[in-house]
Amino acid sequence: MVLDTGTTAWLLVATALVMLMTPGVGFFYGGMVRRKNLISMISLSFIAFALVSIQWVLAGYSLAFGPDTGGFIGGLDFLGLAGVGLDAGEGAYPPLLFVAFQLTFAAVTLAILTSPMAERVKLSSFLVFGLIWTTLVYDPLAHWAWGGGWAMTLGALDFAGGTVVHISAGFGALAVVLVLGKRVGFGQHAFEPTNIPLTLLGAALLWFGWFGFNAGSALAADGIAANAFLVTNTSAAAGALAWLMGSWFRGKPSSLGFVSGAIAGLVAITPAAGFVTVPASIAIGVVAGLLCYGCMLWRLRAGFDETLDCWAIHGMGGLWGAIATGIFASTAVNQYPGLLEGSTTQFLSNLLGAGAAVAYAFVMTFVIALVVNRVMGMRVTEEEEYVGLDIAQHGERVGT
Repeated sequence: MVLDTGTTAWLLVATALVMLMTPGVGFFYGGMVRRKNLISMISLSFIAFALVSIQWVLAGYSLAFGPDTGGFIGGLDFLGLAGVGLDAGEGAYPPLLFVAFQLTFAAVTLAILTSPMAERVKLSSFLVFGLIWTTLVYDPLAHWAWGGGWAMTLGALDFAGGTVVHISAGFGALAVVLVLGKRVGFGQHAFEPTNIPLTLLGAALLWFGWFGFNAGSALAADGIAANAFLVTNTSAAAGALAWLMGSWFRGKPSSLGFVSGAIAGLVAITPAAGFVTVPASIAIGVVAGLLCYGCMLWRLRAGFDETLDCWAIHGMGGLWGAIATGIFASTAVNQYPGLLEGSTTQFLSNLLGAGAAVAYAFVMTFVIALVVNRVMGMRVTEEEEYVGLDIAQHGERVGT
C-alpha cells in the first residue's frame, strides 16, 4: 500500500486534537471542584494521560487490536508494539500513527473517569486503579467494538467511542461512587464551583478536540470525515441549547448547564457521527441535552455523590447515542441502514452491544474499585479531605 500523505497528515492533526481533550477534561472538571482541590483535579487528567501512554504502548494496544481471542480480547502479538511498522498499512497511513491515535482515546477515557474520585481519592490508589481499569475494562471494550471482537462481528456500530469511551467511563463512574461513598459534608454544605470560567475553557477545548475525535475516526480525509465533523458540531449545539432551555424552565439559564449540554450532545453523536445525517444529529443532540439534564437532577435527588456527573452526561449520553445510531443510521451517509430505514437487525445489534458494555463496565469497575479499596484504600483521610487534596496530596495550593 502506498502512503497517502493527505490521510496521514489529517490523522496526525486529529491525534493532536484528541490529546488536547485530556487537559480539557482537567480544566472542565477542575473549575467545578472547590478551590482546595483545583490542582489535584487538573493533575489527575495529566497523570491519566501519562499512565495510559505507557500502558498502551507496552500492552494496551495489543490487547485491544491484537489478533482476536474468543471474541473478547486481543492477543499478545503486539506487546511493546512488536511488528507495528512505519510503512503504509492497509489504510495507507503508518500503523504506528493508528497506535498514537487510539492511545489518545484510551487516555481521555481514564481522565473522564476521574469524576467520581474528585476531592477524595488517594493519588497512589488512582494510579493502581487506572492501570488495572484500562487493562481490564477499556482494552476489552475497544477490542469488542473495533478490534475484531464479538460486537464488531455482530455488526454493532460505534464510530468513535459511544460504548468504548463514554459508556465505560460513565457507568464505571457510577460503580466507583458505590465503593468510595460521599464526600464529607455532601448534602449538608454547599460545594460551590471554584472557577466556572475555567470550566468554560475546558468545554471549549473539548468541543474543539472532538472534531479530531469524531472526524478523525473516519481514518481518511474523505466525505465521511466531513460528515462526522459537521454532525459533531450540530449535535453539540443542539444539546447545549436543549439543556439551557431545560434549566431556564426551572430557574436561571446557567453557563455551566449550557456547556454541560454541549458535552452531552458531543457524547451522544460520537457513536453515530459516521452514520447519520445532519438533521438526525439535531434530534440526537436535543434528546441528549434533555436526557442528561434529567439524569443529573435524578442523581442529585437520589443523593449519589458522583461529583462531576460523568454518569449522567457520558454514561447516559453514550447509551442514548449507541441506541440512536441504531435508529438513525442512514445509507445516505454510509452503507448501514438504521431502524428508520427498516433495519431492525441494526437496531437490535446496537442495543445488545450497548447493554453488554453497560453491564461489563459497571460490574468490572465495581470489582476493581472494591479490590483496590480493600488492599490499599482509595480515600484520603477525613483530615486530608478537610485540608484539600492540593496540599495533602501534592504539597501545592492555588495562589491568591
